[in-house]
Amino acid sequence: MQQVNLTEFEQRQIGELSGGQLQRVFVARAIVQQADVVILDEPFVGIDMKSEEEIMNVLRGWRDAGKSIIVVHHDLNKVAAYFDDLLIMNHGVIAHGPVATVYTQQNMQQAFSADLSAVLFNKIAGA
Repeated sequence: MQQVNLTEFEQRQIGELSGGQLQRVFVARAIVQQADVVILDEPFVGIDMKSEEEIMNVLRGWRDAGKSIIVVHHDLNKVAAYFDDLLIMNHGVIAHGPVATVYTQQNMQQAFSADLSAVLFNKIAGA
């Protein structure tokens, strides 16, 4: 509970927690299990920035401790800041590897659309 900054809520029922607090409880549950591989499906959906920051701090700590963390995430604006490696899929694998080499305008265009790719990379047509 300390690692996810929820000690003040330890006596509350799970139904009394906010969405962000609930997600941090799920992360705390993974901490207790001491797994070497952790898989999280959209852990940042519907939560506040404080909870997102708390969860990212825990994930970075796990990474630094040698654990493997797999996160399904759709906020493409945060990919480079949050993750080391990236797998882009759309009806199959488009690209995978280090974020620095995989998170490219070409790969985003292939996976999604030229318009989204242009917005993500601030390259509006005709500008």
